[in-house]
Amino acid sequence: MTVVIFDMDGTLIDSQHDITASINHVRALNHALEPLESGFVVEAINRDQRNLPKIFYNTETYENRDRIIFEAHYHKQCTESAIVYDGVKELIVSLHERGIKMGVATNAPSQFANRMLDHVGIAKYFERIVGADMVALPKPDPEMLQITLEHILFDAKADRAFMVGDNSKDMEAGFRAGVTSVFATWGFSPQGHGDHVISHPSELLELI
Repeated sequence: MTVVIFDMDGTLIDSQHDITASINHVRALNHALEPLESGFVVEAINRDQRNLPKIFYNTETYENRDRIIFEAHYHKQCTESAIVYDGVKELIVSLHERGIKMGVATNAPSQFANRMLDHVGIAKYFERIVGADMVALPKPDPEMLQITLEHILFDAKADRAFMVGDNSKDMEAGFRAGVTSVFATWGFSPQGHGDHVISHPSELLELI
């Protein structure tokens, strides 16, 4: 058996404009701050070391009032501009036709992940869609991956597994889960390191 677990934002789905819109909504409503550009937002999200509340809202911690406003706004916003990257849907269908099991491990809340993946028409292909609200710790902790592997009765001695993502947290989660890490450069991060680096979704088919 072969298993592929994907990150969502920046790997399967280009969600940068919707994430930025909701962050800017909170900035304006709660903090009277000027809007940020989407390029800056995704670069900040993918930094190895960062304090996102400080960067986005100029607060030391993620305040509850900001979280409430963001989640209320993003519930509707998250499907306004979200699209799959070129070649992703074709990849997912091809993997499914070959009998390869797939899952999603995302640091986004699962309510948004399910909504977005359903909106772009690929949710049905995944065995499990695991969000940050379903685990004790988000990536780079490996628990998200382990949930999917345990669900499909993965046998490390007989089966193969891959973690495909666009940042160092994904790669570390894959390493800590004992699976092969694949860095995707077509999304939020044009450069990175993993067991393998690919620049187009079709290259994953060649790899596995």
